[in-house]
Amino acid sequence: MSKVRYNEMLPHEIVAARETCPIAYLPIGGVEWHGEHLAVGNDTLKADMLAVRCAEQGGGLAFPPLYWGEPRESHLMETNPNHRDAIAEKMGLPAENFAPGYMGRDYHDADRFYIELLVHMLRQVESLGFKVMTIIAGHYPIRHHAQAAVEWYSLGLPRTPAAQAWACSGYELVGEQIPDAGDHAAKWETSLLMALRPDLVDMSRLPADPNEELVGVMGTDPRGSASLEYGQAGVKAVVDAIVGKSQELLGELT
Repeated sequence: MSKVRYNEMLPHEIVAARETCPIAYLPIGGVEWHGEHLAVGNDTLKADMLAVRCAEQGGGLAFPPLYWGEPRESHLMETNPNHRDAIAEKMGLPAENFAPGYMGRDYHDADRFYIELLVHMLRQVESLGFKVMTIIAGHYPIRHHAQAAVEWYSLGLPRTPAAQAWACSGYELVGEQIPDAGDHAAKWETSLLMALRPDLVDMSRLPADPNEELVGVMGTDPRGSASLEYGQAGVKAVVDAIVGKSQELLGELT
């Protein structure tokens, strides 16, 4: 299979791929607790592999994933008061490490910083000759930051743009097809990682007693519900939706 990771390609390979399909997939995420059974990089790993699958299926190239920069004091499992202490204990850390203010900057400043970083990425990728930039946000809350970055980026384009950008997380595109898509380390995310990176899932780390509450897992209990088959169906549905939208935008420019 042809290479699709931009950072692994030689210049002539990039030119050939871009001339065939000038779509860029930009995976973003973070590092966050995803239960005791999933890798902490789940969100970014998921977005990265979805980007690769999209490029393999519909053309275009997958850019390196962004793990860093997202606001860390809101919408993060380690800072959620209902889960913070238990997660900190399991990670061998004091809960104070994730108390409000631990990042040393105002929350609104952190928001702006991250949005500016995403705008920077969009402008850089446009300068590399791509016509459609698709941001795939593996960590659901930062989809809103990505959408804000898309709007900011679009303000600097001429009335008839030569490039377009958009952002998604994936699960929201398949809600009608898969009603229970989208959760945190539960049936959906566990199944997706089973399909995308099975080596990073270990269900044996979860308590065998179904009555024992799972730490930092929100959604349908993955014990007994998550499966490779469900994950494969979810991956296919999300990739089909992202590729379809990206190609639609490309068609509007040509």
